[in-house]
Amino acid sequence: MRYVRIRVTPRGRAAFHPLGERLAEDPDVIRGAIHQMDLLADGTGVMLAEARGDQERYEEILETSEHVLDFAVTGAEGWWYSYTHFEPTPLTERMVRRREESEAVMEMPVEVEEDGSLLITLVGDEANFADAMPPDTDVYDVEMLSTGERPPEGDDPFADLTGRQREILDAAVRLGYYRNPREATHEDVAERVGTTPSTVGEHLRKIESRVFSRFVREGGGRS
Repeated sequence: MRYVRIRVTPRGRAAFHPLGERLAEDPDVIRGAIHQMDLLADGTGVMLAEARGDQERYEEILETSEHVLDFAVTGAEGWWYSYTHFEPTPLTERMVRRREESEAVMEMPVEVEEDGSLLITLVGDEANFADAMPPDTDVYDVEMLSTGERPPEGDDPFADLTGRQREILDAAVRLGYYRNPREATHEDVAERVGTTPSTVGEHLRKIESRVFSRFVREGGGRS
């Protein structure tokens, strides 16, 4: 397994989303890392991020943004976390969906630099790195910072799963898909996570292949 560390910089703007641009333009707010960003079944997005500076000004920007549906901010001493429910732009939607569909894992958090660039680490097979980013090369620049071998961290057999795969696996387990007798179908899981049964089946096959193949390697091929 390999990793690549890249810097993704939006062209001619301060961020990839209008909300990020407003935050970047305000001298009283400094954006920090993005710890999670996902799309919901209705097409809206949710993001957990950190920031520092003037918390009241930060909340004012969220409150007045036409792209923010709801938010919550918590923290103290100049640093805080925000959970934001927002309307994605077509670009941000493509970026999140590409991350979910890629075989490469995008490690979280993603660091946000002052100029709006994102520092991203991708882990997986080198051939899949290009698939992790959407082909919108006219709106951003990509700079490779470093690359090399990346052993799995710890003994977590699920460390290589994407965020979307973890979501589907979590739903499958909670609904009883892996119980005996089985209490849920691909259709049940698909309804829970907002996708199609065929997509659920494809993801579960990839999850099972990754997890089981690791145990086979660690066991030296014993039956």
